[in-house]
Amino acid sequence: MSSCIFCAIIAGTAPGRIVYSDDDVVGFLDIRPVTRGHTLLVPRVHSSGLDDLDPTLGAALFAAGQRVGSALKAGPMSADGVNLALNDGRAAFQTVFHTHLHVVPRHAGDKLSFAKGLVVRRDPDPDETADLVRASLEAAG
Repeated sequence: MSSCIFCAIIAGTAPGRIVYSDDDVVGFLDIRPVTRGHTLLVPRVHSSGLDDLDPTLGAALFAAGQRVGSALKAGPMSADGVNLALNDGRAAFQTVFHTHLHVVPRHAGDKLSFAKGLVVRRDPDPDETADLVRASLEAAG
């Protein structure tokens, strides 16, 4: 889809800090992260939401979420947990209409910084964060 920013990132015609890639899914840092390492996973094939997402791609999307989430906990990001979230539709706060899964690293006792992140939504060094996420995935194998 030509007007979809996520399709453009997948195609390499728009910038994105790619941290994960397989045959079905691409992962990149959210440009407005709630926490450091907040990653978006998107199917390579465009779908606007759950209604038109092929169930096989949905399974691949969540498998990638599991892999990235586990890596963020085990690797240099040292997350204590992760939130996986998929916003489906405008009423659910979906703002880019290409199905995507948020993988949000969490740390024990981060409720205040998490709440602040919902408002501020920025990473002071996204290139370093992308390197940390990639290193986490490499360490996880």
